[in-house]
Amino acid sequence: MENELIEYISQFISLDDEEAKVLAEHNPVRTFKKGTNLLREGEIADKCWFVLKGCVRQYHIIDGSEKTTFFYTENQSIAPTSSYEKQIPSDYYLSCVEDTIASVADLGTIPEMFKKYPKFESLTLIFMEQDNSQTKDSFATFKTSSPEDRYLHLLETRPDLLNRVPQHHIASYIGITPESLSRIRKRISEKASD
Repeated sequence: MENELIEYISQFISLDDEEAKVLAEHNPVRTFKKGTNLLREGEIADKCWFVLKGCVRQYHIIDGSEKTTFFYTENQSIAPTSSYEKQIPSDYYLSCVEDTIASVADLGTIPEMFKKYPKFESLTLIFMEQDNSQTKDSFATFKTSSPEDRYLHLLETRPDLLNRVPQHHIASYIGITPESLSRIRKRISEKASD
């Protein structure tokens, strides 16, 4: 799996042997069982992850209910830098929806690595830009569309999630109840069969 990380990164920057070795050493690949919490509300983040295989759900607990705000899957980075940099407790959870393989980096070692290997900072900026863009797009879609449109958008942009994630998490992600999601799916299915 370390080779997959290096291969993916090589799409954005070229790495010499030393840089690839350092990257692998400072981002060990670990396996997390389904249900493992990578981060809990109230903890101060000290790690970041890059998902090689699996799915991680970000969620908040509001009035006793879980509200899903994002799903991270293959080739996506998870960087709770705000919690780390400001040394403030996280206001969300990161939990593995599936058995997950991810590289794990210690946020405390990153500034030193950037000094020694400026390419890594460039790479981080690329990942942050991608993440920012996805977040803005998701938020804009959520704010300007109906629940059915949100579901259709999810079908179009991330159809893999529908087979990987429990329906109640999908419902939460698009801001509706599981019962409402069932009705939407039934309506879409009936339209498709007409």
